[in-house]
Amino acid sequence: MTRVFSGIQPSGVPTLGNYLGAIRNWVPLQDQHEAIYCVVDLHAITVWQDPADLRRQTREMAATLIACGLDPKRCTLFVQSHVRAHAELAWIFNCVARLGWLNRMTQFKDKAGKDREAASSGLYVYPNLMAADIHAYHATKVPVGEDQKQHLELANDIAQKFNHDYGVDFFPNIEPLIQGVAARVMSLRDGTKKMSKSDPSDQSRINLNDDADSIAQKIKRAKTDPEPLPDHLAGLEGRPEARNLVGILAAVTGTLPENVLREHGGQGFGQFKNTLTEALVDHLAPIQAELKRLLEDQGALDAALRLGAERANAMAEPIVTKAREIVGFLPRA
Repeated sequence: MTRVFSGIQPSGVPTLGNYLGAIRNWVPLQDQHEAIYCVVDLHAITVWQDPADLRRQTREMAATLIACGLDPKRCTLFVQSHVRAHAELAWIFNCVARLGWLNRMTQFKDKAGKDREAASSGLYVYPNLMAADIHAYHATKVPVGEDQKQHLELANDIAQKFNHDYGVDFFPNIEPLIQGVAARVMSLRDGTKKMSKSDPSDQSRINLNDDADSIAQKIKRAKTDPEPLPDHLAGLEGRPEARNLVGILAAVTGTLPENVLREHGGQGFGQFKNTLTEALVDHLAPIQAELKRLLEDQGALDAALRLGAERANAMAEPIVTKAREIVGFLPRA
């Protein structure tokens, strides 16, 4: 089967945007591919993390992935730092990648901001670690969003240079995995910006562990416009907040935005928001119940992650050992 890899940062319990835009789409891949999913705590420390928060958020993210439908028996789910192959191959790739390539990475510029000299060197070489994450398993498919496509291209550049420099055909080409149209969930306060945990306002997002009252309040306060809902998609042009709420209802009810408009066109937002709140609460309730159960049994969760790490290590270790041999390192003592 085709080997698929994807990772997610341990930012704690994710948002509705993370779930509808990525995590939910990973679930069917468990049965279609050999799926490898990783909570990327090594990536997280490219910016400073409080150690206690990092441990808590890593467990929360892993538990959320399972609660959302990832089955540790049907996929390989683990924590990145538990498999040393990631860091080891990343160093080799640090020595293969060129500075000019990294200088073109727009995410570093965005995350480092104006004071680039104060950014960590880890943040700068972050894309090399991402390449190692994938190539350590000879994965050939990666589900990615628009913001990660440039890093995927770099991962292929690194693989090609490694193969060329050492006269081998070892690391395969990676292809982005396109799964139809992913739900793009925007901020509840500004329909032109993605829903994000980094937004200072908690009212801008639905967190997967928000209770029913919190969800109701956030949807009630969500920015809209004074016009009623249209009955066709063209009527959403220039109305980003309306488009966002329609898209969310379509995503959680398993239908299309045009069907939502066909049913709710002409309604005011007061009535529509009540419908959306009810649908969100119903959809998230089983996820939240399972998340609560998992976090209350930390020993079982850690055991599942250890088993995932053992399985991941069994896949990655032979590949990285061969890469070490190609580079010219002596066998391990």
